[in-house]
Amino acid sequence: DYCIADEQTPAAELARAMDWACGNGADCSVLKLNQRCYLPNTVVAHASYAFNSYYQNMKHKGGSCYFRGAALLSALDPSKKHFSTY
Repeated sequence: DYCIADEQTPAAELARAMDWACGNGADCSVLKLNQRCYLPNTVVAHASYAFNSYYQNMKHKGGSCYFRGAALLSALDPSKKHFSTY
């Protein structure tokens, strides 16, 4: 499963949740300018990457895919939608 941003969540909430994920186990270095997952430069795309990175890194330690309702689990690989390389 993949943890992705709920596109119905307001951008400000996604940004807050993404900041939390990036500071608590997600590897967000690839989201910076000129890095491989910077484009598309949207809150939804970046949040989806951050949420999934956190979830994959932390689920074995009790990490979840909730982010105060800003995320959801999906069987579909988000890299096929948002990123050229994941």
